[in-house]
Amino acid sequence: MLGNAFTGWHLIAILVVILLLFGATRLPALSKSLGQSMRIFKNETRAMKEESAADKADATGAAEAGRSTGTGTTEPPKP
Repeated sequence: MLGNAFTGWHLIAILVVILLLFGATRLPALSKSLGQSMRIFKNETRAMKEESAADKADATGAAEAGRSTGTGTTEPPKP
């Protein structure tokens, strides 16, 4: 239904309106700050994924270690 909603002329008109609203001098600064924000967002999401994977690996390793050492004691019974 909206496949042909935006043609080339519509996009050009939108770009002209954006240029009029922000001015030609502020557009490079806006695009630079947008790029920096996107880079920070990507780095933070990547760090969160790595941290989550490390937490899962630690939890799995702790559970396996608990199972293997929990019943294998060789202490003699106390009198």
